[in-house]
Amino acid sequence: MKFHRSYPFFSFALILLLLVGANLSLVKSQSRRQPPTTNEKKNKRPGETKEGEKPKEEPVPADIVPSKPQDIEKLSITTQVVNVDAVVYHKKTGQIVTGLKKPNFALFADGVEQTITNFSTPEAPITVAMVVEYSKWTEDLGLAGSGGYEPGTYEVIRPMAMFLSQFIKPPDDYASVVAFDIRPTPLTDFTNDPGRLSAVVNLLLRNQPAFRETNLFDALKFVLVGGRGDSVVLDENKSDKSDYSGLVSVQGRRRAVILIASGIDTFSRINYSDARKVLQNSGIPVYIVGTANMFKKKYGDQLGATDGLLGQPGRMTFLQADNTLTTFAKETGGAFFPYTFEGEIPKILQNINALLRSQYSLGFNPGDAQDGKQHKLRVSVDVNGDGTYDDKEYFVQSRQFYNSPKPPTAKKTD
Repeated sequence: MKFHRSYPFFSFALILLLLVGANLSLVKSQSRRQPPTTNEKKNKRPGETKEGEKPKEEPVPADIVPSKPQDIEKLSITTQVVNVDAVVYHKKTGQIVTGLKKPNFALFADGVEQTITNFSTPEAPITVAMVVEYSKWTEDLGLAGSGGYEPGTYEVIRPMAMFLSQFIKPPDDYASVVAFDIRPTPLTDFTNDPGRLSAVVNLLLRNQPAFRETNLFDALKFVLVGGRGDSVVLDENKSDKSDYSGLVSVQGRRRAVILIASGIDTFSRINYSDARKVLQNSGIPVYIVGTANMFKKKYGDQLGATDGLLGQPGRMTFLQADNTLTTFAKETGGAFFPYTFEGEIPKILQNINALLRSQYSLGFNPGDAQDGKQHKLRVSVDVNGDGTYDDKEYFVQSRQFYNSPKPPTAKKTD
């Protein structure tokens, strides 16, 4: 399916010159950059010292923390404490409730009330991994949606740039940015440097997507669990590949994923079910800014029911994408905000920031249960402290499941 592009002459000439020059700059820069002359990290993760070591007084994380990047098939899960981040707000007014204490909450697993062993109020700084869909499909959908008056990638770059510049507050807040098409590419590891975050935005503005595919599920697994992938772009590493520690390895901090994507997955190595397991096990909320809505409203009735012969998405693909993003956000205790017009972005980002900074952190010990099953979580709240849960008046946004580890298999003896 071809999309009509009606550029005004001068805008077209200017954008063409910028994109051609940026593309050449990206290719040349990768080959001409000099490797760092010292072993010191230019960009440290939260809590690291100059030597790359964790300070001794840093609190031990009470959540699912793999010791090293792992494949989905080999993902080992520690469940000494199950963490549940919760946001409480009034159902009618949407007003977020603050100032609650541990006695105001009750935590249930499979309908059985659990003893809350860990509790913290929404005062900790935030650490977010921003995951941005940056593919040729992203470019085409955004370009068609804007009527050809601006580069299509602006649809994902604009909300990313606004959040990084307005809501990441150094020195306490940290952010990492990973762009993905056929594979996820870390642009920067966790940083609180505004200059480095600005460099990420400029990098995406100056360049063009390389591949058409959007492997969303692989990107989410990579960002959360980690793995071996492309080296961090802004670190100018000698090697093209390096190990990347996922967000679950960040310890003792309030964490979240901010995903900016259409929800389309082309052919990830893991499937939808595996992606849901990774998200459920991580215990990290996913806040999603949904894109491609202008395209769907303008051209949705012209699309076929299924994908075209050349790979263009059909109506079923877009419906499945929306359902995927809704499920990911709901099950992790995050939120899904699809947007159509540019003017909606500031309010969406303000809502995400408010939710992030209003999360109560609850934790309980599930004991030695190792049944390999999925367990349903529920949080109830007693706002006024009268001993009665206020579930009819207030809503608690939190993760809905956790998966306990499978029992160890006995080794066969001869």
